[in-house]
This record gives sequence, structure tokens and C-alpha cells, in this order.
Amino acid sequence: MNREVTLPLIVDDRGTLQVSAADVSKLLRSLGGRWLHLVEAGAEGLDEDTVAALTIELAKLADRIDVACIAHSSGTAP
Repeated sequence: MNREVTLPLIVDDRGTLQVSAADVSKLLRSLGGRWLHLVEAGAEGLDEDTVAALTIELAKLADRIDVACIAHSSGTAP
């Protein structure tokens, strides 16, 4: 399943981002990392392949957020 997700940038009337992209990207990447750590520690109920796939998708999403915010702050469209 490959679905596109559109991420709105939340900006004020001056164009300033209201959510730190670095914080959101870090959260997404750390969530995936935590899941992987749980799998490696032998946590029950977690499928290794599913966790790996979700972690990859979270990293891709974090990358897209980074790119969109870089484009926003540089004044170019993503």
C-alpha cells in the first residue's frame, strides 16, 4: 500500500512556521527507533518486518517534512 500524505505547514500571517520541523522530524525518527529497540529486546507482540517497514515510512515522512520546511524557509515550492 503506497499512499501519499499531504502535510500542511502551519504558518502565521507573517509566514513563520508554528511547529518546529526539527522537533516533529526528531519525534518521528525516535518513535521508529524505539520500536526497533523493543523488537531487538524481544518485546512480545511486535512483528519485526512490520516494525521495520513502519520505521522506514516514518523516516520518509520525516524527510518530507524537512524538505517541505526547507523549501518554505527558502521561499521555493517543494
